[in-house]
Amino acid sequence: MLRPVLRGGWGADTCDPHDVQDWHAGNAARGQCGVTALIIQDLLGGELILGEVLAGDAKVGYHYWNRLADGREVDLTADQFQPPEVVVGGQVQQRPPGPPRRCRQQYEILRDRVFAALYGRRSNAIHATVTAGEQAERTNGGRTAWVRMCP
Repeated sequence: MLRPVLRGGWGADTCDPHDVQDWHAGNAARGQCGVTALIIQDLLGGELILGEVLAGDAKVGYHYWNRLADGREVDLTADQFQPPEVVVGGQVQQRPPGPPRRCRQQYEILRDRVFAALYGRRSNAIHATVTAGEQAERTNGGRTAWVRMCP
């Protein structure tokens, strides 16, 4: 149920600025990994995973996906890559408090579209939930620095 809602929300306006020149409707997943992974975490919890994108021997970017609490990995944007691009590695990344510093507008646009499709309203509920979780995290000695959410 979540996959078509997220895919339906993707557009050039939700794409990472680094990838926007390569984004098109035929490869709508291009540049959507960071914002998509954040929204999946907002909705389902779990961890953010970061890997490197290689083309041959050259690192050309980064890729985000999710690991759910039950250990399943969810990557709704894996199909964006074309040979010779491959994703390698995969390390858990802590999500710092607050909205993303990078790709914030793209995240908020996609988040609002997803929540409107799921619940018929904007995403204030997500923001309130994330904010409460962030406050609890800070109280417990939580997060430090923001990682770059988009390649």
